[in-house]
Amino acid sequence: MPFRHLLASLLLAMPLAAVAEAPNIVPGQWAFTSTTSVGGDLPIPDQTQSHEECIAQGDLEDEEFSFIEEEEGCELLDQQVTVDGMDYRMVCRAEGGEASIIGRMDFLGERVEGNVDILVDSSAGQLRMTTAIDGQRIGDC
Repeated sequence: MPFRHLLASLLLAMPLAAVAEAPNIVPGQWAFTSTTSVGGDLPIPDQTQSHEECIAQGDLEDEEFSFIEEEEGCELLDQQVTVDGMDYRMVCRAEGGEASIIGRMDFLGERVEGNVDILVDSSAGQLRMTTAIDGQRIGDC
């Protein structure tokens, strides 16, 4: 998988994982928005993406439920989940580079918010990206 496509996949991943006790997330229809900023001298405008998703109570209680999408070439290094949030670290490797990812998500009942910091080392040099994630329950499924 080309490194550019790997990065695009990473920016779409929304972190959330099931815990022994269900996360502090109210089931229903959710709207998520993520805005990615690229640091440095590159004239790359912020990229914003949105999507909606139905989250059922059964999803939250299922230990297999997760918004972390481990793409090909990626490895989840560490994940600490509580009822109120989660922290995680990943690394993704592809031809020509490696991306180190550190994420934090807070579960706030009918809202979630978080940040993902991505440091890319490639043959073209280092690139730092930050993605801010906001989610809001917008109603029933």
